[in-house]
Amino acid sequence: MLRTITLMTATLAVVPAFAQSIDRIEYGPRPFYLIDRMEDGPLKEQLQSCQNQEASRSLFSIGHRGAPMQFPEHTVESNRAAALMGAGILECDVTFTSDLELVCRHAQNDLHTTTNILATPLASSCKTPFTSADGDTSAVAECRTSEITLADYRTLTPKMDAADGSATTVEAYLGGTADWRTNLYSAEPAMLMTHAESIELFRDLGARFTPELKSPSVEMPFNGFTQEDYAQKLVDEYIAAGVPASDVWLQSFNLEDVLYWIETEPEFGAQAVYLMDEYDIEGYSSMDASTWPNTMDELKGMGVNYIAPPTWMLVTLNDDEIVPSELAIQAKAADIEIITWTLERSGPMVNGGGWYYQSIADVVDSDAVMYELIDVLAQDVGVVGIFSDWPATVTYYANCMGLE
Repeated sequence: MLRTITLMTATLAVVPAFAQSIDRIEYGPRPFYLIDRMEDGPLKEQLQSCQNQEASRSLFSIGHRGAPMQFPEHTVESNRAAALMGAGILECDVTFTSDLELVCRHAQNDLHTTTNILATPLASSCKTPFTSADGDTSAVAECRTSEITLADYRTLTPKMDAADGSATTVEAYLGGTADWRTNLYSAEPAMLMTHAESIELFRDLGARFTPELKSPSVEMPFNGFTQEDYAQKLVDEYIAAGVPASDVWLQSFNLEDVLYWIETEPEFGAQAVYLMDEYDIEGYSSMDASTWPNTMDELKGMGVNYIAPPTWMLVTLNDDEIVPSELAIQAKAADIEIITWTLERSGPMVNGGGWYYQSIADVVDSDAVMYELIDVLAQDVGVVGIFSDWPATVTYYANCMGLE
């Protein structure tokens, strides 16, 4: 049941739109659009057989920053949309302000693409002021939460994450939304959140929690705030809110953060998720364990029970059939649970699907391949959750296949 929320500060005391309750989960048209375009076969028949099923919330379906395919990410509205689509777990990427308050942003230095900061007096706080495009040189800017206070942050208006590198004015730079997304739900200001406010919102929406501790853009310690302080403050806000550790999947790309939680907050550390970006290592291959900085057995020995690689690291092709990668096989053998990211982030997939589909690009020629990939991830790789920018796609599959 969705209730009126009392937020943490006087400036945002009540959110009137949240007096309305969620009576049922709704898929919308997209799952059916994708299924209609699938090649005939058993999977399509199974998915079609579920077209009249009652939609329900699923922990297998994770809202990636809410539902940012169409809503400004990390806003109340984006997460409410994700919850309506059945996402059982919602994400707040966490960073901090200059007064060391935790807020929901994908990066500490993304305010110039996710808010209107460049068009406000706070533009003077930006680490890199807006510089217009000039010939072959793209427009640039960089604005950080660590340069402003929480009170300053609350004055900003969120927008779709985008920027026009060819812009010669701030107004143009703040555009750039991909043509397969929309600004429809940005016309009226959406609402930013602190991390503590996200906890209250997600709980009222009936969802569980997967906060990600984002890497700082500033050198740590920052104003006396150490990396350990940062990791601990994240956990402390769940403890203060009375959220049980079993409802929280802490995340970080920094293995040291995960190991810190495992050692100092073992109840939370048991579900801490190591986000994998080893693909940035020269020579790395998810098909060759000799290129990995840590084997799956080594990670398990450190106490890591969950990993989260991007989708393409978990699959490969065998005679044009999507199959598990060596990484996926060894993680399963080591008894490590797998979560993966991110569906519905690539736009139309008629030309290979881009970064998230790179290991199977030769068979990606339609958005309909998405359900083939989801099926392999669920049935063969054995993932326990999938992040999506439009959670209804994953929720439909989970409901149809009887996943929790």
